[in-house]
Amino acid sequence: MTTRLTTSSLISVDQQLNALVELIGEVHTYLKTYRPAFIPERIYEAFEKISAEIPAFRKQVNSLEGEWRNLRALSQISQVVNSSLELDRVLQAVMDTIIQLTGAERGFLMLREPDSGEMAVRVARNWEQESLNPNELNISQTVIRRVLTDGIPVLTSDAQEDPRFGNQDSVTLHNLRSILCVPLMIKRQLNGVIYADNRVRTGLFTLRHLELLTGFANQAGVAIENARLFDSVRATLAEVTGLKNLMQNVFASIPSGVITTDISERIQMCNRAAGEILGWAQADLVGRSLTEALPELSSAAKSVLSEGHTVMGLEFNPSLPGRRSPDLRLSISPIKDEEKNTHGLAVVLEDLTEKHHLEARQSLFSRMVSPAVIEQLDPKSLKTGGQRREITTLFADLRGFTSFSETVEPEELVKVLNSFLALAADAILDEGGTIDKFLGDAVMAWFNAPLPQADHPLRAVRSAIAMRDAVAKLERKPGGAEKLSFGVGIHVGEAVLGLVGAEQRLEYTAVGDAVNTARRIQENAAPGQILISHATYDRVRGSINAGNVYPLRVYGKRDPIVVVEVLSLK
Repeated sequence: MTTRLTTSSLISVDQQLNALVELIGEVHTYLKTYRPAFIPERIYEAFEKISAEIPAFRKQVNSLEGEWRNLRALSQISQVVNSSLELDRVLQAVMDTIIQLTGAERGFLMLREPDSGEMAVRVARNWEQESLNPNELNISQTVIRRVLTDGIPVLTSDAQEDPRFGNQDSVTLHNLRSILCVPLMIKRQLNGVIYADNRVRTGLFTLRHLELLTGFANQAGVAIENARLFDSVRATLAEVTGLKNLMQNVFASIPSGVITTDISERIQMCNRAAGEILGWAQADLVGRSLTEALPELSSAAKSVLSEGHTVMGLEFNPSLPGRRSPDLRLSISPIKDEEKNTHGLAVVLEDLTEKHHLEARQSLFSRMVSPAVIEQLDPKSLKTGGQRREITTLFADLRGFTSFSETVEPEELVKVLNSFLALAADAILDEGGTIDKFLGDAVMAWFNAPLPQADHPLRAVRSAIAMRDAVAKLERKPGGAEKLSFGVGIHVGEAVLGLVGAEQRLEYTAVGDAVNTARRIQENAAPGQILISHATYDRVRGSINAGNVYPLRVYGKRDPIVVVEVLSLK
């Protein structure tokens, strides 16, 4: 059975010892006084011997009691030290215990600063268990320096009378009496001291207190090192957590889909974009097989795993749940460790569906507007409204198309119409013109806008001639397609150009009498004929060979329009 000493049990032993000593004293007095004859002489001698040994026995018991109290104090301190890794709180509690056990007025724990090497007070407490203000730190620097230099504890019962310290200014100035200071070892290096004093009482501290404080210093060194390690681990953990959160935020913010798998192609991680691209909830993708989410990757994934190479720019159109078949491009790379061993796959997905749609629209727009014009247009500067500008307007209408449409199937009709309109569009765009719109079997275009063109009337005429020549060279189609040709009207004049419509649907177009005039001229052009207004002719007469000049009476015009037929370029 293990006996556990407590304060109450110690008091009980002390009381019993006093009672026993008192009883022995009474018996001894009685025997000395009366000395009964029936009691043998050896009994008297035994009682004499016991009485003589009682003071030594009491002194030994008191010493054992002090040792027990020291061990108990160290045990209590150890429990406090091990109760928490919050160093300041632990050291305050322990310093309060030391002050209480030693009867010190104040207690200080000082540590060497790692940067400057100077000593700094880490904990300063008084007998009322309060932290001391900086102006109360009037201690003996001489004692502290001696302990730091020699690494040996200092115990003085009266510093004023101690020849080692009595002549020191700090001792005299601060009226220091009882002082106890022990070195503080951290990882076998002297990095601080524990200091306790009393400015009133002398002879307060004993060797027992010195042993107690030394034992505490050893435990405090371990506690400080553990706390520093804990702070280091906590700081590292905070840094790693911050990096992890940053990586998660970056991972989640990447617009491309990112998926990682293990060696068995089981998905380990994926970001939000990957789930949106594949039509899966992000949580549902994790744990699934990669080939279950994207069956089309089966062969490519196995190839990357077996050969360890990277597949870049793989494009395909998978069938995905909840959305139309998208246009995807992906790259697959092996995930390798430092020894170049493959542990899984990293898949980067890009949804090109919207990009392809935009490219298709760009391609369509470039069929209507010169690429050079498109490159210089700033979408941010486009606003509804118009700007007055001189332009050359061209209208071209496919003659004979109405009657031709009655002789062929609709599919063939569309094919023929597109081939002729493509010729017209190419001829206009090659001269830097802007196609405003296709009107059934007709096309409207202008020159000198949105970019200025000094020779815009000549450009319009050249595009009309190129259009006529291209039609002449077009392979004849069955069913009378050879009867089709363009009639062209051209006019120079001012018009208002700009965005017309609503926010949901804008159209960049030209409006004005000059546009209407070009339209009326075109309506009077014969198949294969190019008619230009006299104003246009005045601007190009040196560059063309002209035919007939005659007035036209057209709908909506009060006066006739004088037109000139263009035969060819000079």
